Amino acid sequence: MTNDDNSRTAARAGAQETANALAEREAAAKAARDNMARLRALRLAREAAEPQRSAPAKAKRSAAGGKTAAARTTSRKADDKPRPLSEWLAEQQSGGRRT
Repeated sequence: MTNDDNSRTAARAGAQETANALAEREAAAKAARDNMARLRALRLAREAAEPQRSAPAKAKRSAAGGKTAAARTTSRKADDKPRPLSEWLAEQQSGGRRT
């Protein structure tokens, strides 16, 4: 057997391993797609079988409009212009935040 025969045999073996790996990958991908389709069908069947739910009732809002203190201080009116970054940084530093 010559070096040329050895390299051809190795090339064939490598190609066969590549084909086997590709077939395994395709089989795993097909199994995953089939499983997702099965689970989707089960979910859709379960959703179709359960009665239609009404929209959840909104929680009662407090006198402040249901906003927390932090939300009230950070909300802006529609016509307010954004503050410059320097003002925001100064406020953060005076409020105790370290950057």
